[in-house]
Amino acid sequence: MYQNQYYNPYGNYRTPYDAPLIRDIKQAIDGEYSAVACYSQLIEIAPKKEEKQQIREILQDEKDHLETFKKIYTILTGRQPVPQIIEECPNAYREGITAAFKDEQETVDFYLEIADKAHDVFIKESFRRASADEQNHAVWFLYFIGSP
Repeated sequence: MYQNQYYNPYGNYRTPYDAPLIRDIKQAIDGEYSAVACYSQLIEIAPKKEEKQQIREILQDEKDHLETFKKIYTILTGRQPVPQIIEECPNAYREGITAAFKDEQETVDFYLEIADKAHDVFIKESFRRASADEQNHAVWFLYFIGSP
């Protein structure tokens, strides 16, 4: 369980140093950063205009998650995160959307775990919302996997 928050006079809420929460948020940042890179690549190789457009919308969600998680990390640590690619994106479209589907499904559970453990309402709600988005993304990738 993550520790409770306390008020920072600069208007931000900071938790006492909480290594598990910070580690999980850093992992979320790296995952989102990797997804942004991969989905940018998938847009270029998607065979249909509809798929390209939907992946663009998913990509925008991932960019929004990345920015939110970076803000949370900065508030908690007082420093900017340095995102890293932690997952390589397959070069072939079908393998890429299959990997994206699996990753999105795993991320749903990871984000819900963070939300469940967090005490800070903003962190809790940010990860719950991101989890819902990730589930929606997984459905789209599953649809693309099943498309002829």
